[in-house]
Amino acid sequence: MEKKIKINPPCDDRCPVRASLSLLSGKWTLMILFQINENVVRYGELKRAVTGISEKMLIQELNMLVEHKLVTKKVYSQIPPKVEYQLTELGLKTLPIVDQLAAFGLENLV
Repeated sequence: MEKKIKINPPCDDRCPVRASLSLLSGKWTLMILFQINENVVRYGELKRAVTGISEKMLIQELNMLVEHKLVTKKVYSQIPPKVEYQLTELGLKTLPIVDQLAAFGLENLV
């Protein structure tokens, strides 16, 4: 019986893995998506839930997620300011990836 060797295309600019990693490879990105999940989450909740992240980095990551249409940001004009974040349809598609990473971590690392 002959063994088939799977040949993957090169990881050039059209590589689907490279494209996915460009959106999801930030140190905090998947943890933020994991915390938002299917909920509507306020900034302060995220700050408490993603321990170790600086305010500057959380703001940068959230802005990047909004820019890449993974998260929506709703700002209420009130004092004190209220900002809510929610996953978009595209963001919701990342949840199976996040869930698989969480399952791997539970089984092998935690």
